Amino acid sequence: MINTKHLLKVTAVWISIMYVVCFAGVALFPNIVSAFMYYGLHTNANVGENVMTLTTFISGLVIWNVIAYLAVGLFAILSNKIKA
Repeated sequence: MINTKHLLKVTAVWISIMYVVCFAGVALFPNIVSAFMYYGLHTNANVGENVMTLTTFISGLVIWNVIAYLAVGLFAILSNKIKA
């Protein structure tokens, strides 16, 4: 059995740390996005302008925490329900 509450707490901390690191990386090195697209995703797409404000930071942090919470919560529920 997976301890769902603990897993969700760890997920919130982990995704928050990763989001801060990524946001800081894009703020400090704006070309990192196009380099990631080119080398990591093997595509050359124009992603537009980077909008780096306190509002975009907070809204992105909330959005990514909700997405991670839902994904990991679903994983924990399915893992606890499906018998091996």
